[in-house]
Amino acid sequence: MHLRVGVIGIGWAGRQHLAGYAKDPEVEIAAIAGQEPPMLAGLGEEYGVEHLVERWEDLLETDGLDAVSVAVPTFLHTPIAIAALEHGLHVLSEKPLARRADEADAMVAAARSAGRVLEVAFNHRQRGDIQKLKAIAGNGRLGTPYYAKAWWLRRAGIPTLGSWFTRAELAGGGPLVDIGIHVLDYALYLLGNPRVTAVSASTYNHLGSAGFGSDPRSTKSGGDGHTTFDVEDLATVFMRLEGGGTLLVEASWAGHRADGDEFGITLFGTEGGAELRVVDLAPVGDLRIYTDEDGVGAETRLVVPPRKGHDVVVANFLAAIREGDWARHDGAGAAELARVIDACYQSAAEQREITLEGP
Repeated sequence: MHLRVGVIGIGWAGRQHLAGYAKDPEVEIAAIAGQEPPMLAGLGEEYGVEHLVERWEDLLETDGLDAVSVAVPTFLHTPIAIAALEHGLHVLSEKPLARRADEADAMVAAARSAGRVLEVAFNHRQRGDIQKLKAIAGNGRLGTPYYAKAWWLRRAGIPTLGSWFTRAELAGGGPLVDIGIHVLDYALYLLGNPRVTAVSASTYNHLGSAGFGSDPRSTKSGGDGHTTFDVEDLATVFMRLEGGGTLLVEASWAGHRADGDEFGITLFGTEGGAELRVVDLAPVGDLRIYTDEDGVGAETRLVVPPRKGHDVVVANFLAAIREGDWARHDGAGAAELARVIDACYQSAAEQREITLEGP
């Protein structure tokens, strides 16, 4: 099935989407939208795309489009995705789906009304090490998981001060909604997608507001003279899960800790445990399984091949379109994560546990 696609946004994420589409011989990249003319021209030449526009509105008017990727700042996800869906296009959005649950719900409603696919780029769950751990947990080797701790921590990783990332009105929050949403997604995925029933959260911005922790390597766009930092630089959340399990999530952009960037998860199950640590975005992390063999503790270190997350995300999006069962791909799962994040921020603000209503 031949598909014509467009990509809106030419930052790091947008370029990953372009590379993913280019790997499918039955996909034609028909248009690209971006506001950096030299980069836009270069990508047009690299991928053989002649229709290059600055405005996303113009891209949506491209004749014969089937789908678009939305890889722009979070505050633009909702208006662009809804407009694309109303044009009859399938949509692959970058994470998080939206700034808040009400925006996410509006996107899901638009996908259902249009009868089109709405997917979200949760690329970390597609890593080779996480897929291997998912297979191990799924085959019962760990028994029933009952506790997990998952994290993404940085020493100095605040995106450009004053950019949209550090302004609550544009981003929806700080590291919890930026990188913590990945942590929440892959942790719940590994646990079998239990429903979060309650959250108790704390957030802090002692370091970012004092000017510590900015990532000198950051090329995030959006710095326009503002010095606003009204989001957290650290969030920690205790989550109660349906069935009695618990999950602890930590996400930080800045902290007095070891240099570098680390994410991972520790899982405790009734028959075994596991730990995955990934340092500085290595293509493969350190994955270990802990079990008892005839009453003797055993540790197994697994070596798994890397797997390119965004390539798989794009391939899965295209497969969902081609399969035609579009109602199963309406973004509802990502909207549920948005509700959990909203509850976390409410919990931190009110300093109490928040109960989430069931479906």
